[in-house]
Amino acid sequence: MHFTRPRDLVVAGLLGLGLGYLLFQTAYGSLPQLPLLAGVTFAVLAVIEVVLAFSIRSRIKNGRVVGAIGVARSVALAKASSLAGAFMAGAWLAALAYLFPRRDELVAAVLDTRAAAVGVVSAAALVAAALWLEHCCRTPRDHDRERTRGTTG
Repeated sequence: MHFTRPRDLVVAGLLGLGLGYLLFQTAYGSLPQLPLLAGVTFAVLAVIEVVLAFSIRSRIKNGRVVGAIGVARSVALAKASSLAGAFMAGAWLAALAYLFPRRDELVAAVLDTRAAAVGVVSAAALVAAALWLEHCCRTPRDHDRERTRGTTG
């Protein structure tokens, strides 16, 4: 498994943007109101992944045993989260692109615009947290290993 490339995130974001805009274009009238806190789920996941990243990072820096399976699972979680976050950031951006110009015409668009803004911020936070988790799971370089063992060379 390779680490997440920016290209992967851009493709996921553009896919979310395109599909999201198509959904809003064709079905906005039949969709229920977007809940204001719908995107907050991604912010909660972002906080969890940041805590996990700092935990793994401190264990590696202090030379404590870190299970390879646990780190591999964390990398898989980070990769899936970053791609899902990028896709949903694109979808929330599509919602904003569709709703923002219609705020004067549709009362529902005002509330849905707020929900979309919360969603974009939360999805972006998830992408950032997932990339940080991925970074913290990397194998330390040789000079980093020497520093974590306490030898100054």
